[in-house]
Amino acid sequence: MVMLAGPGFEDLEFWVVYMRMVEEGFTVWIAGSEKGKEYRSKSGGLVAKAEYAVSEIQARETDAVLVPGGWAPDKLRRDLSVLDLVRKVHHRGGVIGMICHAGLVGISAGIVTGKNATGSLGIKDDLENAGAVWVDKSALSDGNLVWGRVVKDIPYYCRELINTLQNK
Repeated sequence: MVMLAGPGFEDLEFWVVYMRMVEEGFTVWIAGSEKGKEYRSKSGGLVAKAEYAVSEIQARETDAVLVPGGWAPDKLRRDLSVLDLVRKVHHRGGVIGMICHAGLVGISAGIVTGKNATGSLGIKDDLENAGAVWVDKSALSDGNLVWGRVVKDIPYYCRELINTLQNK
């Protein structure tokens, strides 16, 4: 699976989810707009180094793309290779995991219309305007889209991700 890194990612939504997926036995590639680039978290304390450029990854090479929240989704959604990867993985039935503000990437990739969704209240209007159905729930899945609301909901989001990944 691919974990997207970008400037201002939310520390816990990145590293706790990353570690939980590794603990569960999944291989997780960290990818950003530039291979080798170090991305600082929103708090500035943690760093994620991109092992791959998103443009290097083929959709057929991964079964999931995970997007952390924070400020990173607003930057990631401007990278056409990110949108292309998310769109292609989604269309081939791979899991797209989005927590907090990560739904901005799903909106820009055009994959949320008609889907149940959650996330930070800060993007509720954006999701609804994109045609998603807002659900105020800690975590949920709709098909291959897995959603988490905010930091305190990470345990529920991780359980939902693992359940969805194991049942694919």
